[in-house]
Amino acid sequence: MNVRLTKDQKIQILNTDDVYSIMQQILLRENKIRRGQEHFWIIGLDESNKILFLELMALGPDNRLTIKASQVFKMAIYKDARRVILIHNHPSGIMKPSENDLKATDRLLKAGEIVEVDIIDHLIISEKEYFSFSQAGIMEELRRNGAYKIVDKERSELERERNFKDANIELAKKLIASKSLPTEEIRKLTGLSIREMNKVLKEVGR
Repeated sequence: MNVRLTKDQKIQILNTDDVYSIMQQILLRENKIRRGQEHFWIIGLDESNKILFLELMALGPDNRLTIKASQVFKMAIYKDARRVILIHNHPSGIMKPSENDLKATDRLLKAGEIVEVDIIDHLIISEKEYFSFSQAGIMEELRRNGAYKIVDKERSELERERNFKDANIELAKKLIASKSLPTEEIRKLTGLSIREMNKVLKEVGR
């Protein structure tokens, strides 16, 4: 579910405090019952670390959320986000990452390498504080450990998403070159965003 951001929240991310400032406001929007559930969000960033999207990927009981790599990276691929930040809350208020948190982050980090989307941090948040995997050195440790290998089924799903996106970009280029359809119709046909279509037009010299 897409999370709407205010104009002030659509900012360039400079540090983890910026991320937490946004996420704390979003968590506090929820009523008390919903705040007692675990949320898992993903923030997509462009090359300059400006927020492209904020998506709530899952909501449920504490420590029971299952996140699929294909779900996490589908939005990033279609929004052309080159880096993402993972965020989830601990309703208990305990900021220490669990073993499941570490395993899930490791798995998603390796999946991101396949589709060329870099996970730059994972934040655990509460209403009052946060814990950053990157600041604690965990992200670098996970990059080096080589412990997790993504299974073939998920690999194929991720690669299919990336290949589908690339195929639509190539189709848009051919249609633009043929001058058979207006640009806006080509964009809708291929499912590209306005930003992606502008990038394609620039590449083909239009």
